[in-house]
Amino acid sequence: MSFKAFLAERNIEFSLRRYGIDALNFMALGLFSSLIVGLILKTIGTWASWQWLVDVGTQAQSAMGAAIGTGVAFALKAPPLVLLASVVTGTAGAALGGPVGCFLAAAAGAEAGKLLHKTTPIDIVITPAATLSVGIAIAQFIGPAVAALMTQTGELVMWAVELQPLLMSMVVAVLMGVLLTLPISSAAIAISLSLSGLAAGAATVGCCAQMIGFAIMGFRDNRWAGLLSHGLGTSMLQMPNIIKNPKIWIPPTLTGALLAPLATLGFQMSNIPSGAGMGTSGLVGQVGTINAMGSTPTIWFAIALLHFILPALLTWLIAAWMRRRGWIRDGDLKLDI
Repeated sequence: MSFKAFLAERNIEFSLRRYGIDALNFMALGLFSSLIVGLILKTIGTWASWQWLVDVGTQAQSAMGAAIGTGVAFALKAPPLVLLASVVTGTAGAALGGPVGCFLAAAAGAEAGKLLHKTTPIDIVITPAATLSVGIAIAQFIGPAVAALMTQTGELVMWAVELQPLLMSMVVAVLMGVLLTLPISSAAIAISLSLSGLAAGAATVGCCAQMIGFAIMGFRDNRWAGLLSHGLGTSMLQMPNIIKNPKIWIPPTLTGALLAPLATLGFQMSNIPSGAGMGTSGLVGQVGTINAMGSTPTIWFAIALLHFILPALLTWLIAAWMRRRGWIRDGDLKLDI
């Protein structure tokens, strides 16, 4: 048997789809089910002066590594022994290397475990041992360097936005908005880069423009189900339609670019890493903004204006102009929901 055939038998596939889409998306689900939902619960508990809910949110946030490790191993189609051991490798990876270190440790450990799964009579020992040994080795020897690299990259982005808020806020808003709509986790990227401050504020506006923009643009095709699916869910739903007619991506993307300087220069909008790449999904971007800036009438007004009203209005105007020229037609944004 060739090595390639052996890897196929072990269900080990080194491909962009397996790692860059499947595993990364399950990393995002792990982040959402622990860190991000924990933030929401913690914030609600703080507002309601309910300490038990604050504790629940804190516990959820502290389990980020375990959630990511399990999610990545599941995406890589790991068997049960590997999946359970990945709770440990994910925890170690997160402690030493942040979210990206967690991803690498969990992925490496899971593939090592799969490689040896059911190859010896003592599988119940060998399989988790291989998963733990390789995963924790990656966490210890690579994790700190990866965490430092991601932190420095995030600091560079934030420094660039502080230095040149007009241009760089537009760049950040467009890039993060596009990543939100692609089958890649913008939330995972924002958290991995520890994106905060004005850069996070610009990223949030770019993401909101995509979600609210597609919700408004597609209303005539998808009605209320589409409005809620886009506005509180994800603009990723439009990827099949974007492939058919890429022009439908112009209005929300251009809106994000136009609003980013207003957010940074006009309102000094900021956010925290766990809210920067979420837009209006579950209102996490808005909760993060309040966590970063406080809960005053001025902040609530800025959130309403920049995250909802102006993205809806500008995207609708740009789309209407494009519809008159035949670049966007009825049915171009139709969802199968």
